[in-house]
Amino acid sequence: MPDALDVTPYDALLLLSFGGPEAPDDVVPFLENVTRGRGIPKERLKEVGQHYFLFGGVSPINEQNRALLDALRKDFAGHGLDLPVYWGNRNWAPYLTDTLRDMVRDGRRRVLVLATSAYASYSGCRQYRENLADALATLEGEGLELPRIDKLRHYFNHPGFVEPMTDGVVEALAGLPEDVRSGAHIAFTTHSIPTSAADTSGPVPDHGDGGAYVRQHLDVARLIADAVRERTGVDHPWQLVYQSRSGAPHIPWLEPDICDHLEERHAAGVPAVVMAPIGFVSDHMEVLYDLDTEATAKAAELGLPVRRSATVGADPRFAAAIRELITERAAVERGQRITPCALGSLGASHDVCPVGCCPARTARPAAAGADSPYA
Repeated sequence: MPDALDVTPYDALLLLSFGGPEAPDDVVPFLENVTRGRGIPKERLKEVGQHYFLFGGVSPINEQNRALLDALRKDFAGHGLDLPVYWGNRNWAPYLTDTLRDMVRDGRRRVLVLATSAYASYSGCRQYRENLADALATLEGEGLELPRIDKLRHYFNHPGFVEPMTDGVVEALAGLPEDVRSGAHIAFTTHSIPTSAADTSGPVPDHGDGGAYVRQHLDVARLIADAVRERTGVDHPWQLVYQSRSGAPHIPWLEPDICDHLEERHAAGVPAVVMAPIGFVSDHMEVLYDLDTEATAKAAELGLPVRRSATVGADPRFAAAIRELITERAAVERGQRITPCALGSLGASHDVCPVGCCPARTARPAAAGADSPYA
């Protein structure tokens, strides 16, 4: 057996994710949870839910999180890390508040949180922290002793995140017809967000406040494109593009959209495209529908060969990366000097979100940050 890894002062890891429906009857209630407070009529939610009904009313995200949980527990056991792993979602069972309540009743007092979002943004970081604060407020109202919660740093440039995606792009290129492979363009995709949210995401080391969301994705895209060139001997052109826009038409969001980009690349004479969803941890609904269904149908309409590369999912290297991030953060909490593991030009992200990082849309408290009321 390997020697036990020291993760003092932490006594649990919480996998925090978005959640998704697991049966047709779950779809509308799930969307009501996602859009609560926005006044969206149920009939409109049924229209939006058609994406889920195409797949039997089941989002793959929960099953993919179960696979990640299994991978984490296997990796931890194999490396002497005795750290229980829990799972809670923002929008569907198992709900975050219920999971935190279970953790408190199990005696957990110092909790690390792994969010299934690798980048800095309101929806990818601050909103999860707000959800944590809401859950803690509920438990406080129940008279429970609250644990201290810290969030693992952004892991977009950890080798255990970048390397599996690089493999996926290389495999996707190999799946293209040989006569178009060398001329293929790589479209690195991520979730579009309002430009105002992108501009205020951050901070970025040595670049001032804001703009982290786009800068971080561009750094990952460059890392992957460079690695692909080294492995294949071909310097494939690439661009960062966006998908899954859901906002009002009059509000500016990040562009270009993947379908528009495919049309533009086809018009420019590009012979093939690999779609690489670097903004997503797993092949959940926005990958299955927006890329595998909608964008792939657009490419077929254009006569443009496309392949989609894999996300990291439950890759053992990603599980190992999480273990390394946990031991890294525990060492920091114990006051030890460490060299954090990060690729690219931006270096390792901050351990604690500073005040004003990815500002809130409304005045809501957020846990696991410098401005947390539960520190």
